[in-house]
Amino acid sequence: MKIALMDSGIGLLAAAAAMRRLRPDVDLVLSSDPDGMPWGPRTPADLAGRALGVARAAAALRPDALIIACNTATVHALPAIRADLEPGIPVIGTVPAIKPAAAAGGRVAIWATPATTGSPYQRGLIHDFAAGAHVTEVPCPGLADAVEAGDADAVAAAVAAAAALTPADVTDVVLGCTHYELVEPAVRAALAERTAGAELVYHGSAEPVAVQALRRIGAAPDPGAAATGTLTVLLSGSEGGLPAAALGYAEGRLLAGEGAAAGSR
Repeated sequence: MKIALMDSGIGLLAAAAAMRRLRPDVDLVLSSDPDGMPWGPRTPADLAGRALGVARAAAALRPDALIIACNTATVHALPAIRADLEPGIPVIGTVPAIKPAAAAGGRVAIWATPATTGSPYQRGLIHDFAAGAHVTEVPCPGLADAVEAGDADAVAAAVAAAAALTPADVTDVVLGCTHYELVEPAVRAALAERTAGAELVYHGSAEPVAVQALRRIGAAPDPGAAATGTLTVLLSGSEGGLPAAALGYAEGRLLAGEGAAAGSR
């Protein structure tokens, strides 16, 4: 069984690590676009074109499914990628976990990129799935870029700025960009200080999207499976290794360590 994941950069690490924990026997293909990143500032048409190229590079390795592990690419490129690859390869997009966060009717903060915050896309999700909750949209300028660069000081500054915009009585926090899940410990620490140590519930997309990908191909989680899965890294279509910044995160170290042990290439 082979699962591919794609993103402009290392935001795919969270979903890839979740998949590895759920199925240690799955071969993983990580396809990113260091030559074209970041995708966020691009026009929708340009972004969709770059994303389609990254998807096709992954598809050439004949995966059983492809996860678009990027919220922005899901918005702008999911239809084009599905039209190109399905039904041969199921394509799974990534949606911010607004619905489960709002289910309890609490006070929800959605951390997202400035481009996503207040966008018709996010407002539509809030309208459709969070009508019974009090929702605050929190823009996080520079956070995804800082995570991508592995710049701990910039991450700390961006997290602190976003925490200051988060209501102190919040109950649930949606990490609305896949990069943010890589620095969840820093987010938790900043908000614990902001909310006087209140126990908040955090909602990411990594594990749900991994479970959905398995479901689409008729498989199920099996964390006890033999750790035989391999790791293939594609960088703008060419085979390579995990970027140095990836090894600064627990998810990247998990993939690099067990990938090497299991026949990484």
